[in-house]
Amino acid sequence: MHSPPIEPAKELHDTIAEVSNTTVMEIKSYRNQAKLLVGSYLLADPFIPYTSVIAGIFMCKMVYDVTQLISSFYFKSYAGLNKIQRIEWNNRGISTIHAFFIAVMSVYLVFFSGIYSDDRLAGLVVFRSSPLSAFTLGVSLGYFMADLAMMFWFYPSLGGLEYVLHHLLSVVSIAYSMLSGEGQFYTYMVLISETTTPVINLRWYLDTAGMKRSNMYFLNGVVMFFAWLVARIILFIYLFYHIYTHYDQVKQMHQYSFSLGFKESAGEEAVKYIYTFHVWSH
Repeated sequence: MHSPPIEPAKELHDTIAEVSNTTVMEIKSYRNQAKLLVGSYLLADPFIPYTSVIAGIFMCKMVYDVTQLISSFYFKSYAGLNKIQRIEWNNRGISTIHAFFIAVMSVYLVFFSGIYSDDRLAGLVVFRSSPLSAFTLGVSLGYFMADLAMMFWFYPSLGGLEYVLHHLLSVVSIAYSMLSGEGQFYTYMVLISETTTPVINLRWYLDTAGMKRSNMYFLNGVVMFFAWLVARIILFIYLFYHIYTHYDQVKQMHQYSFSLGFKESAGEEAVKYIYTFHVWSH
């Protein structure tokens, strides 16, 4: 009895191995090209302001669509909302995700990254920045620009004049801080206060869904009080303490930058106080 020929099987195995190796090499080549594209262009210092803002706007569109999709399937009350209420529902999904993102990144950059540490011999704190800090500000700027555009389009359904002024100040101050590199530490200190936004939005969701008398609504009020205490009072006490102890550096900032930062933080606080009083009073 003759044994079956093994040459065709061996040739087939060698062919498959060759194709596999070629495929692996092509994948590695594409991956290296992608890394080169991201590193040399998309995340290169001159391009960061533009790519990050575009990323922020894209994030808003994506979150809006995902919020709409999830709400349609999992929240019965969503179907009973009118058009403007649905738009606000989806819009608050965007602001919630942005708040989580910018709060986490701000806490990391301010307290854990070491960029703004007094122990670091890397120039004045008020002039320090990094590619990551610039990119994060750009994403936040993209959010504020997209949200401002929606406010104008549906004015005054998504917010009155005070919200428009607040967002305009935020856009100008964040853009200036991102492009100039000045005062990014204080910009992030103010942005940490966005931690109160998710609980405020949750309160609106519960109210809109007819759950105002639920235990969750009461618990949300308690959490909102403590979040406000930490993010809006204690944090700002530390902010002004830092300005006081680093005033020799602060006065070296451009007058426009310092004035803009102060107006932005004051405007942010004013709007948040007005809105929180409105929420609690209802």
